[in-house]
Amino acid sequence: VPALLALFVYALLPIVRNTHAGLQAVPAGLPQAALALGLTRRQTLRAIELPLALPTLMAGVKTAAVTNVGTATVAAFVGAGGLGERIVAGLAVNDSALMLAGALPAAVLAVGVQLAFDALERSVTPGRKHNRLLDEPPRAK
Repeated sequence: VPALLALFVYALLPIVRNTHAGLQAVPAGLPQAALALGLTRRQTLRAIELPLALPTLMAGVKTAAVTNVGTATVAAFVGAGGLGERIVAGLAVNDSALMLAGALPAAVLAVGVQLAFDALERSVTPGRKHNRLLDEPPRAK
């Protein structure tokens, strides 16, 4: 439980930071116009600011998730278990195969989480142009 709490707290920084950055990037005139049209502050946040900040917010969530997958392997050093146990055991007996038995699944899991969050990011931000290596390049007409 302490390891999960530590991972949760560790994940908050990129999420909060990116949420703040995304909200700060919203042009000041848009919320003012929404307020002038009679929207409440909460409606403005939900209808204008959060949708515009969503790509940056999602980048923070993705960063936190991938970082936590990698950091969770270190939890074995404090007895919290997980894939890091094999790495720690391999280090203790100087067994490269045992270390790889823990490191490879952890790396595959991190890449899988990255790809899953890339897909989620694309689905929740449909109008945004994505510049990822896995995206199809634009076709010439």
